[in-house]
Amino acid sequence: MAKDLKSAYKTIVADHFPGQLEISFVDKKLRQTLVFDKVTWTIQGEKRGLRYGENPSQEAALYKLVNGNLTLGQVSCIKPGKHLASNVELLKSGKHPGKINITDADSALNILRYLHAEPCTVIVKHNNPSGVAKGRSLADSFNKAYEADRIAAFGGVIGLNRSCDMETAEQMCQHYFEVVVAPDYEQGVMQKFSEKKNLRIMKIENMEKLQDFVSERFIDFKSLIDGGVIVQWSFKPQALTKDKLLPAEAVYKGEEYKINRLPTDKEYDDLIFGWIVEAGVTSNSVIYVKDGVTVGIGTGEQDRVGVAEIARDKAYRKLAERISYAEFNKSYTELKDKDEKALVDQKVKQQKGGLKGSCMVSDAFFPFRDGVDIGIKEGVTAVIQPGGAIRDFESIIACNEADVAMVFTGERSFKH
Repeated sequence: MAKDLKSAYKTIVADHFPGQLEISFVDKKLRQTLVFDKVTWTIQGEKRGLRYGENPSQEAALYKLVNGNLTLGQVSCIKPGKHLASNVELLKSGKHPGKINITDADSALNILRYLHAEPCTVIVKHNNPSGVAKGRSLADSFNKAYEADRIAAFGGVIGLNRSCDMETAEQMCQHYFEVVVAPDYEQGVMQKFSEKKNLRIMKIENMEKLQDFVSERFIDFKSLIDGGVIVQWSFKPQALTKDKLLPAEAVYKGEEYKINRLPTDKEYDDLIFGWIVEAGVTSNSVIYVKDGVTVGIGTGEQDRVGVAEIARDKAYRKLAERISYAEFNKSYTELKDKDEKALVDQKVKQQKGGLKGSCMVSDAFFPFRDGVDIGIKEGVTAVIQPGGAIRDFESIIACNEADVAMVFTGERSFKH
């Protein structure tokens, strides 16, 4: 008899994790303990925790920090009770959340906490953003984030930094998503979302104070195959304002190299926006941004030239999809007419995949100029990177040859 593969995704795993978790840090004179409560929701009259872990065969539990304190050196852990993703109000469950839904929602919040000044949408798929955009309105930001990568957005998690209005909800309901996370939902929106049977709707009131989490640190745990644990403080990017960025400069074999042109105000806006988004992208990564929207996101590659090329190639493919839907209301892969496909290809080529006038963002230094050359060839006008490579001078020369601005952050932004 054939196995019912679809049933695995309908699984609800009863977890055996206890209701409370304590983690203590102990030295000779001091014990500091963090206390966590397990999170459950009442769904169809039953108390339920996470649906399952990363896969249906894995039990999982979600815990929220409720008590204790931790200070190591000059760094203190976030105080108990300031909950975001660990204490969501589940307004509509559909299939109630699993581990991936919560971690994807958390990834969206990790980016949104730095982007509170304007309406913003983050769409996350498999712990990486597929599209991030600022907009004149929330609906405008959602449309831009969705169009940035409409293919990857399928089944994704949407994070909004404003109360979800009807215009935005109507746009969302035209597509398939797994989860929507927002600080609130305006009148009539929940009724609209009831049309989508399995959509999970999460409300997080603390999102209204999301900017308060910018300065907070938490303990980041990584478990090893032998049961060991790596513990680190969470990453907190510092290069969030223009005054924190450094003009690209280097010294090589006694000779000084300096960037000829600093970014314009518009370029600075995109560079800082890109650096914020970059903090939420799995390394080794390179992304391109333009006008407050991600154009191409390259994630998790082993070499920097390769990931710059992947982000470039994705930008070309995503623009082809946008033009194809705008012109013919169908996916680029569905185009059978040679003239239709030629028209799309021509427009994509003319716009260089939407990369002309964009900014290039790298989470670590470029060891050679070949990385920035990828972006320069496509028409990027500014580059942001940590700096610190022995051959930084090569990247500076490459940018000066093309009148491209470049700034250093002075910090790396790896995420593993």
